[in-house]
Amino acid sequence: MADATMPSQARGLWRHSDFLKLWAGQTISSLGSGVTESALPLTAVLVLGAQASDMGWLLAAESAPVLLVGMFAGVWVDRFPRRRLLIGADVGRAVLLASIPLVAFLGALRIEHLYVVALAAGVLTVVFDIAYRSFVPDLVGPEHVLEANSRLASVEAVAEITTPGFTGALVQIITPPAAIVLDAMSFVGSAICAAGIRHVDSPRPKREHQTPIFEEIADGLRAVRSSRLLSMLATWDAVRSFFGMFIGALYVLFGLRELGLSPLLVGLSVGIGGISNLVGTLLVERVTRRLGGAGRTMVAAMLVGSMTPFLIALAPAEPVLGFIALVAAQSLDVIHPLYSVNALTLRQVTTPPQLLGRVNATLHVVERGVIPFGALAGGMLGDAIGLRPTLLVAAAGIALGAVWAARSGLVRQQ
Repeated sequence: MADATMPSQARGLWRHSDFLKLWAGQTISSLGSGVTESALPLTAVLVLGAQASDMGWLLAAESAPVLLVGMFAGVWVDRFPRRRLLIGADVGRAVLLASIPLVAFLGALRIEHLYVVALAAGVLTVVFDIAYRSFVPDLVGPEHVLEANSRLASVEAVAEITTPGFTGALVQIITPPAAIVLDAMSFVGSAICAAGIRHVDSPRPKREHQTPIFEEIADGLRAVRSSRLLSMLATWDAVRSFFGMFIGALYVLFGLRELGLSPLLVGLSVGIGGISNLVGTLLVERVTRRLGGAGRTMVAAMLVGSMTPFLIALAPAEPVLGFIALVAAQSLDVIHPLYSVNALTLRQVTTPPQLLGRVNATLHVVERGVIPFGALAGGMLGDAIGLRPTLLVAAAGIALGAVWAARSGLVRQQ
């Protein structure tokens, strides 16, 4: 008998009860995580009087887990039931975050406590992110993966847009540690949603003996290296993230100093980028069908997206025209989901299920692992040659990477 939770084409994922539970959990936890992303540094500054060096260590603790455990997380995701990993990661993050307001209430909160929570919660987040990306194709079936990824990407886009302002208003009413309680509660809600999923992971091949963990990591690396598609995606993600962080590190400074914008206008331009990204997540399926497949859509998104850095770097040094240029550049963020959602879908449907965790982990580490190096390189180059020339270097790097990727045969992928 067919599984009652599996949708027909006509019903779609909005009638798929197990997917709705995953989607609801992601919605709750994404909004809660957005609160903590702002409330944690606010706690450090407003409650503990953190200095610049303290904030640097806090950022390092938040970003280090992807490099420290990303590859190991891929092995765990391939070894253990993925739904249980989702639940465990949610419960663990809830406990860790709840400790902050508790210790603050007792008057014993220290900056070192925030470091430990940021690091440990970051580890669990890496596990969760890789597990849910590996769980989705098994949950909804290959024919619905693109739709599922589009729905989940929309959740992340909404959280990116709404939570910074919401958190800023919230901490005007309650203390930053108290705001973190909301995130702890959100992870409890996400765990409850995941626990309600009835779908059981598809069985994986039985093993005669347990393979050493480093051999399993090597299997994931070989799977990426031996696949023309996956190796191309990994290279493009690394190039885009590295040079993209030049822009990320210098964008605010460039807007304020070179273009003469107010902080409000710089913030508004960033907000337009978030809205554009959300619109893009809603268009992925329609545009992919119209362009005739994932490959053509991704190539078009790469090439159009490579224009964005040039619009920023060449923005006129005058507030009105400069703001218009930044708005135009941020409006092009509408195309980013056209690439990212299709890229995730392709690797999910082309990778053997028993390797998917390690392949997802490898690409996650490649994409996220270069970010701190790109930020440091962009900052140092900006000091050495100036902000605008550095942004032009970034634009050229991204454009060359996009042209290379477009010529790699990706356009033939369906």
